[in-house]
Amino acid sequence: MHPQATKIKIVILDIDGVMTNGQVGYGANNAIKFFDSKDDHMIRMTIREGLPVAIISGRNDQANRNHADELGISPCYFGEKVKLNAFDTLLNDLNLTAEQCVYIGDDVMDIPLLKRCGIGVAVADASDEAKQYADIISQNRGGHGAVREILVQLLKAQNRWDSAMARYLD
Repeated sequence: MHPQATKIKIVILDIDGVMTNGQVGYGANNAIKFFDSKDDHMIRMTIREGLPVAIISGRNDQANRNHADELGISPCYFGEKVKLNAFDTLLNDLNLTAEQCVYIGDDVMDIPLLKRCGIGVAVADASDEAKQYADIISQNRGGHGAVREILVQLLKAQNRWDSAMARYLD
């Protein structure tokens, strides 16, 4: 993991292309998306270990909101076309510095946060432009375990892994 990992105080995720594979389908009343359950469980484990997880997403749809609520992710910023605005609000509201944040993204909208955060992560199938500004590129694709991969590395780097796993091993 990145040397900055021990200083990270919050994980910030994009949704489409990071928590999902980036495909969006439309039903009668809602967007239809598929999330990776292993990513989801690791998000819950990370939050339980006292490391908050936030969302900054360019899309503002009910599927994203419902999923964030289900996972207990907070704070969440949806419909953010200029993600730096939400990022600055998050930093101010939580009294954090950019260096204390890890951001996981996949496309050009994410470049400002990839550049500014303590650790910028691009998923394996991110755009070439996003990858150019990432500190880390995951081995897994968005919606296919990339979030879990990075969270496991982060929890291990912060010596939180054994505690996170204890409930499953006792």
